[in-house]
Amino acid sequence: QVQVVESGGGLVQAGGSLRLSCAASVNLFSINAMSWYRQAPGKQRELVATIDSTGRTNHADSLEGRFTISRDIAKNTVYLQMNSLKPEDTAVYYCHARKVPFPPYWGQGTQVTVSS
Repeated sequence: QVQVVESGGGLVQAGGSLRLSCAASVNLFSINAMSWYRQAPGKQRELVATIDSTGRTNHADSLEGRFTISRDIAKNTVYLQMNSLKPEDTAVYYCHARKVPFPPYWGQGTQVTVSS
């Protein structure tokens, strides 16, 4: 069983930055991959970024390098640094953990609202 808890969302003006945190209940080395997803109103949930157990990262091309996923092994925490935020980044951001062979684990989500 893995629990993940997001924090760090909020209201920010366009062009600003936010850092989201996702605290896992187990050591990150025991998790195959941690990801951030987001879901905007009326849209499907989409993958934002992933970091695997080796530290290798992947980011959605559509972000144009504005977001960066990272981790702190000692804190069992994954971060999403979001810079140059745009109103279209407004969404609920979810943390996701994949630990084979178990079903994926999801956090409760954290709201990010970017005002124009």
